[in-house]
Amino acid sequence: MSEPILELKEVDVHYGVIQALKKVSLHIDEGETVSLIGSNGAGKSTLLMSIFGQPRASAGQILFRGTDITHKSSHYVASNGVAQAPEGRRVFPDMSVEENLLMGTIPIGTAHADEDMQRMFELFPRLKERRNQRAMTMSGGEQQMLAIARALMSRPKLLLLDEPSLGLAPIVVKQIFQTLRELATTGMTIFLVEQNANHALRLSDRAYVMVTGEIRLSGSGEELLGNQEVRNAYLGGH
Repeated sequence: MSEPILELKEVDVHYGVIQALKKVSLHIDEGETVSLIGSNGAGKSTLLMSIFGQPRASAGQILFRGTDITHKSSHYVASNGVAQAPEGRRVFPDMSVEENLLMGTIPIGTAHADEDMQRMFELFPRLKERRNQRAMTMSGGEQQMLAIARALMSRPKLLLLDEPSLGLAPIVVKQIFQTLRELATTGMTIFLVEQNANHALRLSDRAYVMVTGEIRLSGSGEELLGNQEVRNAYLGGH
């Protein structure tokens, strides 16, 4: 059996004296889409950021493709195949769409930039229409597409997505998740942190539920969709 592409082993993370993650263990296999769901403040974003060492794990191990990256620099992690579309999009507001996409090539260089930019325009046709437009003038949904496309420009082995549906209209959320589904069918490995449990679980092969910094439940997306505890807490009981 092949080793997971990402594995966390009993990871603790502290902000000063506050413990944000407690003995978190999870794994993601190559080609999987895995979600981490939980309420606001549960520690989901902290877990994603700890993969890049921001903040650094205070105990435990983080392995990427079998290599211990617990104490590696953010640049090392990014240049070895992990990319993140952060919460709140965080595009470069004064740069055009094309310039934002080029920023995504920093970990790997620009050798494939033209080819990959065309692929992003096929994946996100709206970005092609806006290619010369400054990011700050675009809608929230367009900025989210840009943040995901920018992450993909580094040709990642693992794509981390932090709350891609946050603050977006339902029709835009549906478009974003449809694109993620297309990415998953190409074999892209996706780790998705998301409060919108309904969309996340329907997209995912497997999922974990985080409560106050601990993993409380795990299973297939389908199993957790049918779990009454999950339905009551995150799906309004439906």
